[in-house]
Order: sequence, then C-alpha cells, then structure tokens
Amino acid sequence: MTDVQTPIDPATSDTLLEALAEQKAQQTFNPNDEGLLRQMVECLGDSRGVVRLRFAEMLGEIGAPATPVLLEALAEHPNVVVRRAAAKTLTLIAPPEAVPNLIHALLNDEDTVVKGSSVGALARIGEAAVLSLLEILRSPDLPESTKGHAAWALAFIGSDAKEYLYREIKSDSAEVRGAVVGAIAKVAQENPDEGPAFQLLLDALADPSENVRAEAASGLGNLGYKPAIPHLVKLLAHFQGETRKSAALSLMKIGDRSAIAPLEAAQSLEMETNVKVALQLAISQLSKKPAEDDW
Repeated sequence: MTDVQTPIDPATSDTLLEALAEQKAQQTFNPNDEGLLRQMVECLGDSRGVVRLRFAEMLGEIGAPATPVLLEALAEHPNVVVRRAAAKTLTLIAPPEAVPNLIHALLNDEDTVVKGSSVGALARIGEAAVLSLLEILRSPDLPESTKGHAAWALAFIGSDAKEYLYREIKSDSAEVRGAVVGAIAKVAQENPDEGPAFQLLLDALADPSENVRAEAASGLGNLGYKPAIPHLVKLLAHFQGETRKSAALSLMKIGDRSAIAPLEAAQSLEMETNVKVALQLAISQLSKKPAEDDW
C-alpha cells in the first residue's frame, strides 16, 4: 500500500457536519446508513484535527454500526491519516470483534502511529485481546518494538487479564514471563489485597531470566512492598550485576531504612562500577529519610 496524505476538501467536511446536525435536529439521522458512514470515515482525513476529532466522536457514539466501515478503512484506506483516525476511533468503541483486524494493523501497517493507535484500541478492548497479545510475545520473529507494544497493552489491561497472566507466568518464553510480570504488578497496584499477585512477583525474583528478575524487582519497588525487602537483600549477592543493581534500586524505591546496612555491606564488596553507583544512590536516598520514630 502506498500511503497518501492528501486531505479531504474542508468544505466537504463542513457540509457533512451541517447535514448531520440538521438530521439529528430533525431526528432523521440513520446510524445504519452505510453510505453516510463511509462519508464520515472519509472525513477522518480532514487536515483539521478538531474536525477529525468531531467525526471520530460521532462515529464512536454510533458504535457497532460504524465498526465494519472503520475496520475496512484501517485495513485498506490509502490515506494514512484516515487509517490513524480509524484506529483511534475504534479505541472509543472498543469492539471485541475488531481484535484480528487491529492485530493485523499492528503487525503489518508501515505507519508507527497506526501501530500505536491499534495497540491502544487492543488495550481498551481488554480481555478479548489478551490471547492475541500473548501470541505476539511468544513469536521469535517479531521485532522488539512490536513486543513492547504488546507488553504495554497487557499491563494496561491489568486485572481483567489476571486469569491469563497467572497461568502464563510459567511460560517457557522469558519474553512472555517478563511482560506478564509487568502486567501482574499492575494487577497488584489496582488490587492491594490481591495476595497471589504479590506472591508471583516475589517468586519472579528467582526467575532464571535476568530481565524477568529486573521486571519483578522494579514492580515491587514501585509498589513499595516492604515484605519484599529480605528477598531483595538476598539478590544483592546475585552473581549477575544487573540483578544486584535492580535489587538496590528497588530497595531504594521501597524506602525502608532497614535496607541501609545490607546495602552498605554489598557496596563494600561490589566490583562493578555501575552497580556501585546504584548501591551508593540507594544508600544516599535512604539515609535522607527520617526514621519512623524521629518525628
């Protein structure tokens, strides 16, 4: 497909907006008029962002009847501006039946905005998109940028995907486990009483993959989860430097002064410069925090 960015004549968009306003006022607007829907989708190519947004909102309000026309535009329209706007409009509708089309756009469209908007729609669709997103993460042939999109969408879906996430934490793929750990951290953030989520994050600190361990440490740090402190302290002696660094930064984020002594002990033995820097930063930040009984 050769992309074009030739905008529609603004007069055409303005005339259609006036006609739509009149139809709504007279209660003659027919949301099932395919010809009218196609005209509205064409106007998503208007050069004025505010006009594109107006048509997107109207199509979003129409919902299901507009979905097939939007999916066709997403897949086939030569104007990249229309494809971008179609994906963004599908985010407003979030129809589960759009998952295969959005996945296809994510994997095959050459425009990065179309890709990003498609994954945004997948994230909004939620649970119905989870299996397809996991398949992307499992693929050995897809680029890291695409897998990063899929991991972001899973994290956005969060609690609605937890049934799948808890199962896939045992995946043979380190990339899947890493993305799942990031999404489980979101589940724990949304549901502080979700014990299994926190336990899975703690378990992931012992994962054979450095990336998974780092993701788990980061998630526990961002959550400020104090029961993770002894587990993270143990990782300060891990044979891989990046894991030691991740543990130090996580302890810093949790913010408990009890970690200062083990951090100092680890620093006295550390040989890698970048890890020593992380250890010193953690010690410095924690030392600035008042003890709980100081006030």
